[in-house]
Amino acid sequence: MVNEIPITRTQLSNGLTVLLKEIHAAPLISFWVWYRVGSRDEVRGKTGLSHWVEHMQFKGTPRFPPGVLDRWISREGGMWNAFTYLDWTTYFETLPANKIDLALDLEADRMVNSRFDPEDVEAERTVILSEREGSENEPLFLLGEAVQMAAFDHHPYRYEVVGLKEDLRQITREDLYHHYRRYYTPANALIAVAGDFETDVMLKKIEQNFGHLPPGEVIRKEIPQEPPLAQERRVEVKGPGTTVFMHLAYRAPAANHPDFFAFTVLDSLLSGPSSLNMFGGGGISNKTSRLYQALVERELAVSIGGGLHATIDPYLYDLVITVHPKSTPEAVLNAVDAEIRHLQEEPVREEEIQRALKQARALFAYGSENITNQGFWLGFSEMFATYEWFAHYVERLSAVQAEDVQRIAQTYLQPQRRVVGIYQPTGEEAMA
Repeated sequence: MVNEIPITRTQLSNGLTVLLKEIHAAPLISFWVWYRVGSRDEVRGKTGLSHWVEHMQFKGTPRFPPGVLDRWISREGGMWNAFTYLDWTTYFETLPANKIDLALDLEADRMVNSRFDPEDVEAERTVILSEREGSENEPLFLLGEAVQMAAFDHHPYRYEVVGLKEDLRQITREDLYHHYRRYYTPANALIAVAGDFETDVMLKKIEQNFGHLPPGEVIRKEIPQEPPLAQERRVEVKGPGTTVFMHLAYRAPAANHPDFFAFTVLDSLLSGPSSLNMFGGGGISNKTSRLYQALVERELAVSIGGGLHATIDPYLYDLVITVHPKSTPEAVLNAVDAEIRHLQEEPVREEEIQRALKQARALFAYGSENITNQGFWLGFSEMFATYEWFAHYVERLSAVQAEDVQRIAQTYLQPQRRVVGIYQPTGEEAMA
């Protein structure tokens, strides 16, 4: 098993954490740089900073002008990308093993030398506002944002990663550069490398490229946690289209909480297995899940999906439902509540638990099978826990018992502790 391969962990003198995992299955290396900064580190008036800074990292440095690197990486048969999330921002390159020096050179350079040219900032403002406005044509984005804001009163998790439109219009170049200089430092970063390399050689390369960079400061924000919701909150969003959608959000535990694993099994049983991997994988059907059978097979809904999120602080368990044209939101909600009460009040059959476990384990395996996915997990798990969280994931899932799943349903899936969001279509077409 690839997951059983030992890893090497070290820290450079400037505070940069390094995790290495040798996998000699193919002549490829996936190189990731993770920064402990995301929308969790933003405040009202400056939402969207982390995502915008990610965009600016592709605008080049004096050494690497914009556009050059894309051609170079494509020419070498590689791929690269970046993601901003609630708790982190990450950049990666997957390249043939003998071309990996390009990734090290690039990431070390843009950790300290990204330009933030004022003209590029204004051009990117237009891009991000367009991205935001494009999302506003999507019913599930509009509904999800409304539910997310209703689920939290103060915690920064209430804001979408892209940021609020009014903030994006007034953020300055100085705001972006200050954010970059504060968070993009070795002490606040982690390098994760998986693939076909020798550990001592890779460590030497990383030391040569990153070891001389100024450390910066370790930033670990402690954000006060909000109490559980005391009563159900409802939000209604109106917009273009002809389809009714529902989004139910229940407060869920942080990824490092013991309840997270039992909640994962509950998710698999209730709405079908969901992947934590940004790349997905597996394509496992949710047709055996309780809510699929209760909603889709009875033509109350066209589709149902659910999912947990691996986060530093308690976040949300989401159920997203496309309402059948012949049904109503109240009929759907009544059916969902009936299934949850069934979970809360009656023992879960052992064969159901085993099927849910099998599906969750399979999806996890599919989502960690290639070199890029291994590099992803190596760093991702460190953003909210440690790599041991990933290494023992299947083991901890397998320890979940039927009574654990029932306790999770009784504790977290109470009607008074949720937000119910409904998207009511106006029948109009979305704007181009």
